[in-house]
Amino acid sequence: MDLGIAGKWALVCGASKGLGFGCAQALMREGVNVLIVARGAEVLQAAAAKLIADSARPTGATVQFVAEDITTHEGRQAVFAARRDFDIVVTNAGGPPTGDFRDWDRDTWIKAVDGNMLTPIELIKATVDGMAARGFGRIINITSSAVKAPIDILGLSNGARSGLTGFVAGVSRSKLAASGVTMNNLLPGAFDTDRLKGTMQGAAQKTGQPMDVIMDARRKTIPAQRFGNVEEFGAICAFLCSQHAGYINGQNVLADGGAYPGTF
Repeated sequence: MDLGIAGKWALVCGASKGLGFGCAQALMREGVNVLIVARGAEVLQAAAAKLIADSARPTGATVQFVAEDITTHEGRQAVFAARRDFDIVVTNAGGPPTGDFRDWDRDTWIKAVDGNMLTPIELIKATVDGMAARGFGRIINITSSAVKAPIDILGLSNGARSGLTGFVAGVSRSKLAASGVTMNNLLPGAFDTDRLKGTMQGAAQKTGQPMDVIMDARRKTIPAQRFGNVEEFGAICAFLCSQHAGYINGQNVLADGGAYPGTF
């Protein structure tokens, strides 16, 4: 299927590895030019080289990279200095730490909200009017399945990402929708990423059980009996960015192998 987005420009955050990289790769394979952002310059440069070397990438698709912290004002300024207008924006930032809410002070909460709620809002604010003027725009916010099924040790993420979800529910249904701009949230469950391994490591330390036992137990809670991979996550992202998904707006798209037990 031709997704109809070849030649578009996408900003993909947190794209040096994991789910962000999967989204950048899937978009490039559709002929989209990407500007990828992450904090670590060396890892980001390696990711850019991998994207360029991808044999499935159409010849015309290009990649730029900016090694900055997108959750800071200075980082966002650097990104928009490199390129101002984008047709597609994939917001993504590292999740806040796990733990007990009793241990989190105000500064910890502010950092979580700043990275996982306010940063996506700032990126949306900076790009949607240009998208609307051109008659096409796609905003994809990578959040978490914990928005639908909160996890006790992920209280910082539960709170910050739920705030973003509420904001998107409103603004996605504004006049922007009639201008060809859609906004959707993509909610990953357990995907085989460093983030998952870090969370499982914390559980292993807390329970005293070996890491492989913790991972196997987590895997068995998923009806698909496996963890997701970044390629399939990227494919979902690319479709939501496509011309074919113009009637999907303001939605929370859950990708969790069937783990969420609810009907709605």
